[in-house]
Amino acid sequence: MIIDTHLHLIDKSALNYPWLAGVPALDRDFLYATYAAEAKRVGIAASLHMEVDVDPAEIELETREVARLAGEPGSLLKGAIAACRPEEEGFAAYLERQEENAFVKGFRRVLHVVADDLSEQPLFRENVKRLSGSRFTFDLCVLPHQIPKAIALADLAPDVRFILDHCGVPDIKGHAEHPWRGHMTEIARRPNVVAKISGVVAYAEEDWALDSIRPYVEHTIAVFGWDRVVWGSDWPVCTLGGNLSTWVAATQALIEGCSPQERRKLLSGNAQRIWNLI
Repeated sequence: MIIDTHLHLIDKSALNYPWLAGVPALDRDFLYATYAAEAKRVGIAASLHMEVDVDPAEIELETREVARLAGEPGSLLKGAIAACRPEEEGFAAYLERQEENAFVKGFRRVLHVVADDLSEQPLFRENVKRLSGSRFTFDLCVLPHQIPKAIALADLAPDVRFILDHCGVPDIKGHAEHPWRGHMTEIARRPNVVAKISGVVAYAEEDWALDSIRPYVEHTIAVFGWDRVVWGSDWPVCTLGGNLSTWVAATQALIEGCSPQERRKLLSGNAQRIWNLI
């Protein structure tokens, strides 16, 4: 069984996605029915929706739209990682509203598309600390040079479980392992950080082969260990490097020599535990 912890759905008739104008390959609908048809074929039994950086005015609408889809018979959707704006005064009230919504499992503020120092602002840090002791996770989507800023957040709020997206977003196309490799080793020393094995096929060359992504996935798993890794499709972004089936097949090939217990932890067990999924 596979639990997909990083599914994006794009419905341009329902929501506005300003950033899509700059990414022509993704600037169209990627609907749940399309995803589910392929996901069920490759063994995905449950999915968490990851926010898609919609227009800030529509953040809560996005969550409601995903919850509506989750309510349909046989839906794979079991929860949402919702967008948030910790840099804004309204975060505390927003958090209070989400605490009443069991469908929301965590939050994400994409940090690689904003100023490097956003996460260092006092209000941002104060609001992230509000998650301490709660059931909510906080996804970190940062570039390799920003990983030290992610480390600072993890140290600031040791009672918050952080999820580092996409193996730390390595520059696979540029064959760059530094400073990524050292930063990943350092952030993995924080027990409150979990790594997400996702996204890497979108960062590789167009004609990538398994050995192109292997060093990045294997190093991430090596430094975090099997108890602190989860799997995500990053659909439809993964279609930039193939399709959902391609990434699932690549994952299975990368962990072929691992024990059944290790495979189960990565593909489903850790996600079940972290987000209390059934």
